[in-house]
Amino acid sequence: MLSVDGIPSENGIFQEVSQEVKNLQENIKTGKFKNAYLLFGEEAYLKIQYKEKLIHALNPDDDTMNFTKYEGKGIEVREMIDLCETMPFFADHRVVLVENSGFFKNKCDELADYMKTLPDYLRLVFVEEEVDKRSRMYKAVKNCGRIVEFAKQDEKTLMRWAAGILAREGRKITTRDMELFLTKTGTDMGNIRMELEKLITYTMGQDIVTREDIEEICTTRTENKIFDMVRAVTERNQRRALDLYNDLLTLREPPMRILFLLSKQFRQMCLAKKMAGEGASQNEIATRLGVPSFVARNILACARAYSVEELEQAEEDFVDAEEAVKTGRLQDVLSVELLIVKYSTERKR
Repeated sequence: MLSVDGIPSENGIFQEVSQEVKNLQENIKTGKFKNAYLLFGEEAYLKIQYKEKLIHALNPDDDTMNFTKYEGKGIEVREMIDLCETMPFFADHRVVLVENSGFFKNKCDELADYMKTLPDYLRLVFVEEEVDKRSRMYKAVKNCGRIVEFAKQDEKTLMRWAAGILAREGRKITTRDMELFLTKTGTDMGNIRMELEKLITYTMGQDIVTREDIEEICTTRTENKIFDMVRAVTERNQRRALDLYNDLLTLREPPMRILFLLSKQFRQMCLAKKMAGEGASQNEIATRLGVPSFVARNILACARAYSVEELEQAEEDFVDAEEAVKTGRLQDVLSVELLIVKYSTERKR
């Protein structure tokens, strides 16, 4: 069974965290807050979790008079500064939450200048998708507050996290079955958490989560359905590949998106095969592709069905197919079907 050493704490947040996160946790625990916070990074689930914890700690009574939220790229900076300059009403703090403002990607000199002398009562919380660490705003928050980056978690951490959630519900799971689960869910922690809830409910009364349980109840993301289709293609299982393609069309997936993802999978197979031929390890290939190690293993397995030359030709065929659709020479649904047929046809012996 999968070890759950170093698993998340009761609230589902990682115990094994960066120093930045530890400092944020300490602020929340002690109530000793900085004037400004910037939360950013690719892992949206953790970013949202900590945003909610921080806002709750800053504004535990949901005081609407002294809490304001701004969102989006059309924020009037002068209006926001004027609000920040307004003393809190019968409270110690005025809390201002700013989400996805673009202030850390585009120039915002007026606010960056204001950040140099923030009032003691003000607590500014920025939550951003895009951040340029060279920007004046980034440096301004760094000087007067705390910056926390939430990076994508690696596969081992995700596996321990998911296994930890199952363990708290009295369930065990093997490493291989956890790999299958993550193959279906992808690495987005929000999606993993949602699928775990389904799995826990479905296995009520069981001690062990099985492969059959995962196959029965867990939803496969579109990108992973594409990989199932690619696997069927590489196994020369043309009927299954076409059935999976039709399933995706039934789910209203645009053919051009399917073409893009199919092209991406073949491009990864080509790169993985070349790297393996040069002596690269599975982990090195995974790092280069930006995927978990077990996904790299699956990509390598699929790549064995083709030579490097065939995979390079496939990349060219995908580009040609896209061009044919864009110029009206080929219908989009047919373009993908022809490629599936071509690369799933049995080789002549």
